[in-house]
Amino acid sequence: MSAERFWEIDRPMPAQVQIGVNINMLDIGQRSDGSLDAPFLFTVNFTPSIAQISIKGKARISGESEETKKIVEEHKAQKAPPVQLVQAVSNAAMADAILISRSLNIPPPLPPIPQQPPATQPTKSDTRYTA
Repeated sequence: MSAERFWEIDRPMPAQVQIGVNINMLDIGQRSDGSLDAPFLFTVNFTPSIAQISIKGKARISGESEETKKIVEEHKAQKAPPVQLVQAVSNAAMADAILISRSLNIPPPLPPIPQQPPATQPTKSDTRYTA
């Protein structure tokens, strides 16, 4: 893991910060015990450049022999890694990135929470009907 804050600590944070998250699955290799290793690189970049977080690791994949062979074959055919693998790596690395961001006092790499528009009250009409 590596993380660095580029923004001066006494300088106020910008009003708008864009956060980019990238996951690279570098390889998938067979282990002697039948399981698989999948090295990955998880990076978080901020715009403007206030900080950068990089998490490098290995995911261990275990399962039925047919399943692990299929994963290796698909990787050799340059197909995308299984969604479950990417999701597991993303969840674990994101948790670490959030803790690191707190230590650096920078915004956490979380998706924005959608704001609900304020409830509008029906306007009263000044139109009057008389008979």
